[in-house]
Amino acid sequence: MEIGVDRLACEANAVCVGFAPDVFDLDDDENLVIQPGPVPADQVERVSDAVKGCPKNALFITG
Repeated sequence: MEIGVDRLACEANAVCVGFAPDVFDLDDDENLVIQPGPVPADQVERVSDAVKGCPKNALFITG
């Protein structure tokens, strides 16, 4: 599983960070940062919840 983001839709409100802080973060400019590569197995459920919980539907599963 990998995660993508629609940068035009993302408001960087950090809901995803609350669900999976080991995968999502905000940089100093308040832009969403996603850890590169496949989502670690122990984070799949949290990341799935983050995708479902994104208020702008900006996150999606790519693989």
